[in-house]
Order: sequence, then C-alpha cells, then structure tokens
Amino acid sequence: MSGPTVYCPVYSPLFGALGCAAAISLSCFGAAYGTAKSGVGIATMGVLRPDLVLKNALPVVMAGIIGIYGLVVAVLLSSGLSRDMTLFASFIQLAAGLGQGLSGLAAGYAIGVVGDAGVRGSAQQPRLYVGMILILIFAEVLGLYGLIVGLILNTRANGASCT
Repeated sequence: MSGPTVYCPVYSPLFGALGCAAAISLSCFGAAYGTAKSGVGIATMGVLRPDLVLKNALPVVMAGIIGIYGLVVAVLLSSGLSRDMTLFASFIQLAAGLGQGLSGLAAGYAIGVVGDAGVRGSAQQPRLYVGMILILIFAEVLGLYGLIVGLILNTRANGASCT
C-alpha cells in the first residue's frame, strides 16, 4: 500500500527526528553542565594545589563521555529515519531518544555536582579521591543505562515499515 494511511501518516518521521534531537541535545546539556561545574571546582582547587589539577581532571573526561552516548544513539536513530515510517517505529525512536537524553542530562548533572565537591575535597583530604571516583562511576553508569535502553528500543523500531 503506497501513500499515507492511519498507521503511516506523512508526519510520522517527525517523532523519530525529535528522538534524535532529544538524544544529542539533552545529553550534551548534561555533558556541558558536568564539564562546567567540574571545571569550576578544578580551577578553584588549582589555586591552592596546582600539582593536583591533572589528577582531578577525571570528572571533566567522564562528563564528555555522556555526550558521546547521546551522539551514538542519535546517529543510530537517524539511520532508521525514512519517509514511510510507521507511527509505532517513530514513537519508539522518540522514546529511545528521550530515554537516552534525559538519562544523559541526569548523569551529567550528577557528575558535575560530585566532581565539583570531590575535587575540592580531595585537595584538602587526599583520601577522598577514591570515594569521589566510585561515586563518579555510579553517576556515569546512569548515562550508560540510557544508552543501553536506547539501543534496545532502536532494535524494536527497525522491523516496522509501511510497505
């Protein structure tokens, strides 16, 4: 059957495109916040202990990885976009993008808060460094959960077509 139908309207690719946009933009918002907040903590800590700046740059690196998770999901979702998408496939892509984007936003926020306080605290008490790393790992995993769910949802959307 060619042409728009109830299950394959002409506007259905819009939801898949919104999923791509949500994945990359929300994940990058989280990564930017985590980078900025951790960077402020590193700059403040570096005034008193410049020898620890490179060691305490780990939260900034971990925040950047959150943006990469969003990029991966957005690229995979965009490869499934087509003119003859079903509403089912496009809503699944929207859910995958929102799931990844919002989990990336939350993970970036957590990394920023923990990174800021952690690098400041580890400058005064070096034994806090290991605890900060463990908390950062758990915060990073929140973004990884979104990536996994986004990938699983994307595999469910690939089988549906209007033709």
